[in-house]
Amino acid sequence: MLERLSRLVSGPSRAEALLPAWRQAWPEALASWSPFTRLPPPRFLLDEAAEQAEGLAQSFAMIRLNDHAVLVSLRQVVELGLEGFAREVLAHEVGHHVLAPADLADNARLLARLRAALPGLQQQAAWVGNLYTDLLINDRLARSAGLDLAGLYRALRPKEDPGPLWNLYMRIYEQLWSLPSGSLSQGRISAELAADAALGARLIRVYSQDWLEGAGRFAGLLYPYLSRERNRPQQAFGRLLDASAAGSGEQIPDGLAELDPTETEANLDPRDDPRLSGIDRPAEPPEAADKAETPNTTSGREQQGGRKRRYRGPQDYLGLMQSAGVRVPRKELVMRYYKELARPHLIPYPSRRAQQASDPLPEGLDPWDTGEPLAAVDWLESLSRSPLLIPGLTTLQRRYGESPGGEPARLPLDLYLGIDCSGSMANPERQLSYPVLAGAVIALSALRANARVMACLSGEPGEFAQTQGFTRSAEEVLRLLTGYLGTGYAFGIGRLQDAIMDPPPPKRPLHLLIISDADLFSMLDDYKNSDGNGWQLAEQAARRAGGGASAVLNLPYTYGSAEGSAIARLQASGWRVHRVSSQEQMLDFARAFARATYHREDLA
Repeated sequence: MLERLSRLVSGPSRAEALLPAWRQAWPEALASWSPFTRLPPPRFLLDEAAEQAEGLAQSFAMIRLNDHAVLVSLRQVVELGLEGFAREVLAHEVGHHVLAPADLADNARLLARLRAALPGLQQQAAWVGNLYTDLLINDRLARSAGLDLAGLYRALRPKEDPGPLWNLYMRIYEQLWSLPSGSLSQGRISAELAADAALGARLIRVYSQDWLEGAGRFAGLLYPYLSRERNRPQQAFGRLLDASAAGSGEQIPDGLAELDPTETEANLDPRDDPRLSGIDRPAEPPEAADKAETPNTTSGREQQGGRKRRYRGPQDYLGLMQSAGVRVPRKELVMRYYKELARPHLIPYPSRRAQQASDPLPEGLDPWDTGEPLAAVDWLESLSRSPLLIPGLTTLQRRYGESPGGEPARLPLDLYLGIDCSGSMANPERQLSYPVLAGAVIALSALRANARVMACLSGEPGEFAQTQGFTRSAEEVLRLLTGYLGTGYAFGIGRLQDAIMDPPPPKRPLHLLIISDADLFSMLDDYKNSDGNGWQLAEQAARRAGGGASAVLNLPYTYGSAEGSAIARLQASGWRVHRVSSQEQMLDFARAFARATYHREDLA
């Protein structure tokens, strides 16, 4: 009846005529998954202008995970002759929201696995993921809801020869639904392709409950076809790509900086998967088993000492975000990367006992902006000024002064953080920089404890960059730390003159922390000012800071007597010197910073 109705009208009115029936099919589509499924109503687009405004291209339908949207072009539905598949199309789109990929984080994890399984073809990851999740959704709907997904694919069959990959994909459906060969596929099916399709069908069933684990194997199955056909498959599958840009938007999925060990497991070929073949692997020789239990082997598993954290490189992280369609400036992504890495290692930041606590005294209102604690927002005052909440414009927070209290309190030490950013240090955007990560851990810990932080990157003689004095803005500190200079040979000790010695004495004690390498000693020798050399400046700054001073030096070798004497001289100047032999140990230092050395009552 729907087809007859659509033929009676022409042009845009044919799409409009479908609206009531497709709207009526929406509750049924939701109920195909569960009577309790809730999503915003779909947006039915009637013309090309509306499709362009919503970003709908190629396919006649799409989803967006950012706003949980389902978009369907009824204009294209008419063109493709899909008028009678309202419930199938809508239930399929619902499936992307409730089953796979379901949310931004799982969408990014899916892409990470696909990228690892598609060497040289990483740009194909998004649409391979679309095909994989389509299979999972359609098989479930066909079996549990009795929907005619096979009829939908028959209607979408390309007129021209679509190539072997299309036939493989359709033959997988034929296997899943016990359809004769040629029901969906076209032309001759080779024995190799038939075997691959049978394997693909088993993969969809076996990994239906833990579909992320099966994603890399699915990509491995398609890889030979993709490498042979290159861009041809995308043309054939264009109408089906309804979730290849599901993660596009300004939201950054969380938890992707750390590497999931299952992403890089060596056994990605489904032909070698015992769960698919039903054949157990032969027992490994003892020496192979020993190797598999050694950390940092390709197995990705560690049997001794627990599983160690592994981190994705910044370039891989940026590539993953690009594949996921995250439209955020590159600098913001790098900041988010180091913030995510630092978060699990935040430390109890050192504090010292105050003689008398102070009670907060309300003194007025200040603007509240993103980057500041959400709990600081004064909602009542903000809403009384404007019913529209715009961070930084209409949101307010209360400003407090201090009045003497009656109980002792602990005050966090402010932090001056100087990081060597000379030519010998890694660019944090191109390579995981442990000095930057260690600095981020300590700086974020200090900010969490309500301390103020001044950060400085220095590669001198050459350039330096620093925050505008001491700040409580994590964004400002991270933006500075993730920069790169690549000039000079060491942290310029003269920065302490500008930041510590020239201003009035600090009202609150602060801790000096410099992360550098052995070249710092040369800088201490070379720096001269009217009051003496760099050694004297370092001693004076440590004394003036009032909260101690630490120098973390990367010395990946056994240092000689000259460096030993320099370390002893720096310690005699009031600095604690921490030697690390690898960049990774700088992160260990950050964790031990307060726990082992400074979180002591005798600081009072």
